[in-house]
Amino acid sequence: MKLLENKVALITGATRGIGRGIALKFAEHGCHVAFTYVSSEQKAIELENELIKYGVKAKGYKADASVYSLAEQIVDEIVKEWGSIDILVNNAGITRDGLLMRMTEAQFDEVINANLKSVFNYTKAVQKIMLKNRKGSIINISSVVGIKGNAGQANYAASKAGIIGFTKSVALEVGSRNIRCNAVAPGFIETEMTHALDEKVIEQWRQSIPLKRGGTPEDIANACLFLASDMSSYITGQCINVCGGMLT
Repeated sequence: MKLLENKVALITGATRGIGRGIALKFAEHGCHVAFTYVSSEQKAIELENELIKYGVKAKGYKADASVYSLAEQIVDEIVKEWGSIDILVNNAGITRDGLLMRMTEAQFDEVINANLKSVFNYTKAVQKIMLKNRKGSIINISSVVGIKGNAGQANYAASKAGIIGFTKSVALEVGSRNIRCNAVAPGFIETEMTHALDEKVIEQWRQSIPLKRGGTPEDIANACLFLASDMSSYITGQCINVCGGMLT
């Protein structure tokens, strides 16, 4: 059973890690996928080709998610070409870790713009078509760090906590139009980024988690699939922690 047959999704920051996992899962369930990426055109082309194998339409847009005018432009192009946007996944994000005493203003601003302002940009841009259609599902990728904090990540934690507050507020604003807005908070997810860590460090993380393993991009993608589909039609304004029990 394909849960997203003929729906159209826009996913920001989708050429690797969690975003890529979500794009592939959505395509597997019959969803046409538009996505943004910020650097590697080669990876974008590879992802397009992978998605198309599922018999869906796919297109990548090179854009800095923190720039509002680009968000409006991309949304307009997708609607013009594909007719609508049913699902938005705000996934784009970066880290610039460091203790606050050493963190520069530029490092703080860069993370807030890439992680939090990008969510405003794309949510505002897709809101027009979703309000017109009186339907839609917006999914914002937060983090358990936005709930519990983490030393050396004050900028990242602030951006991810902001996403949760933004999600709850938008859910209250657009619920009457049958538009849902939820957040997913991943825990320790093993991606290309974490593979750069020392194996001993990774194993320490795994042992600190009740399920004794790191999560996979597919674990996050499955939660997003649920929130994007009609199976979650009575769920809005929520933050679902997908963290193996790190937060209880």
